[in-house]
Order: sequence, then structure tokens, then C-alpha cells
Amino acid sequence: MSTWASRYLAAAAALLVILAGLSVSSVSAQTSDEHFKMIGPAKCAECHKTETEIWKGTHHFSTFTELTRRKEASEIAERMGMRRIKSESLCLDCHFSMVETAGGTPEPVAGISCESCHGAASAWQPIHSGFSGKKEGQETPEEIALRWEKSEAAGMIRPKDMYRWAKNCFSCHVVPEEKLVNVGGHKAGSPFELVAWSQGEVRHNTWHTKGASNAAASLNDKRLMFVVGRAVELETALRAVGKATQKASYAVSMAKRAQAARQAIGALDGFLKIAELTEMGTVANSAGLKLNNDAALSAVADKVGALTRQIAGKYDGSTFGTIDKYLPAESAYKGTPAR
Repeated sequence: MSTWASRYLAAAAALLVILAGLSVSSVSAQTSDEHFKMIGPAKCAECHKTETEIWKGTHHFSTFTELTRRKEASEIAERMGMRRIKSESLCLDCHFSMVETAGGTPEPVAGISCESCHGAASAWQPIHSGFSGKKEGQETPEEIALRWEKSEAAGMIRPKDMYRWAKNCFSCHVVPEEKLVNVGGHKAGSPFELVAWSQGEVRHNTWHTKGASNAAASLNDKRLMFVVGRAVELETALRAVGKATQKASYAVSMAKRAQAARQAIGALDGFLKIAELTEMGTVANSAGLKLNNDAALSAVADKVGALTRQIAGKYDGSTFGTIDKYLPAESAYKGTPAR
């Protein structure tokens, strides 16, 4: 390993240590206009019973009742002028799952749940569970493929779409809300790493075994996940810096995160030597990490996102063996996965 690569990875690791105390218990990327498209986890549980039971043992589930009891959360809400945590969008978007009430207003029904990662389901769930108008097991391969295609077109985010679900994770774990950080005193993000956090307590890879096992992602998938996670973190952090208007906690924290992510991409490029990472490194350094620079940083983030999508679609991780020693060990996973 070259000296510069060691330095870059060390910088990224150092930032994660700095951020280790900056935890948020959310991963939902729903936005306010999506509340009315959600159906709630009970509908998903009708078929996905094992996955639902795993979810009930996670912090994603418990945040529904525990967040409002936390002194820190109440103090943040008070500083933000919020009367109720479960009625304010800044809290709802990341900490809860919302459905539309009979009166037409969004109401929290769960913590971070199925649709937080797989997309608001009112449009795609009927297609996904419809079995092409037949009973389960009676579809032809062509009908199954068409059903998946229609479900995805209607907004379903499947596990294979690593870029999209990774964006959902980072959209909340980076906490890109300046006022919430500077005024509310909310932590400016968590030390989120895609492999360690997706393979821990939230892992629910049980569907194809009918609940008999909960296998970890393959080595190739973890390699790709590690790279995609670093790239999505870069994209998200660049957008977050672009929203900064004051030299305060939010701007400083986001700039540090973006810089460490740029360095990590440079290090990965040194190991993997793929064109997309090389271009990403050049693009990412083309705009300054400074206040009131939203237009330039958003444009750069768009390019980083497009390159990340290319990586996720083009590579399967089989040629990424040079980064194996940097993959998180099982002991570093966030929580214990159900077995």
C-alpha cells in the first residue's frame, strides 16, 4: 500500500472516530410529500413475517416509543420551538413512518420501517404482492420479471439497487439540516458505514430461505457495498456542505466529513484503479468546501451520484479484492444480526 493511500484511509478512519459520539437512530429517507404514499409496516408484515420479527428487535423499531422519552430529544425539540416530536416534520422525516389519516393528515404509525428503505409503497405494493393476478407459485418467469419491473417503476427499491437504498441510509445519518444542528443542538451525523450497519441488527436476508437462515452479504457484495457507501457518503456530504450558511458546528462537521470522504475515494482509487473512481476524485475536488456554495457543490454531487450509480451497476465486487483487509470485521457490525 502506498504512503498516500495509507494517509487517506487513516484520515477517513480518524473522522469516524471524531464522529463516534455523534449518533442518530434513524435511517429513513422519506420526505413530507411521501408520507401520504406510505402504507405502514403492518401491510408488509402480512407476507414478511420473519423479516418483521427481526425488525421488532432493532433500534429502528424501538425509536417509535423511545425517542419521545429521551431527555436529549426533548431538549432539541424545545430549542427548535417544537411542541411535540411526533408532529414536527424535522423529526418525522427520519425517525418515524407516516401514513395518511382519514382526515388527510400524516400520522406516525411506526419507527423506521420497511418503506423507510424500500420506498413508499402505496403504488408498488399491490403490484409486488399481486402475483400477476395468479396465486403464488403459478407465475411464469416472464410474468415474474414483468412484475418486478413494474414494481420498480412504481417506486420499489429492491436490495439489488444498492445506490438508492444507500442514499436513503445516508440522507438521515448525515443529518443535513443546518438549523437542527446549530440551533437545536442535534448531533451532526453518525459514524455510519454501509457494510457494518447493514450487516448488523437490521440484516433480514431471510426471504429466500423462508426464515431458516439470515445469511450475511457475500464477500463480493460487501466489497461493492464498501465502495458504494464511501461514494454515497461523499455525495451526501457535498450536498450538506452546500446548504451551510454560517461558520458554525454544522458547516465545520459537514466540511470535515466531505473532506474525509474525498480522501477515502482517492485511497480506493489507488487500490482499485477504476475509471469511475478516478473521475469521481477529480470532480469531487473541483468545488470548494465553503459557505453559500450550494450551486457548485450540488452540481458536483450530481456528478458523483451518477458515477456511483455506474459503479453499482457495472461491477459485482469480484475484482475488488485489494480492499478486503479494510472491510469491517463481523465484530464491528452495528448490533447483532438475527440468526
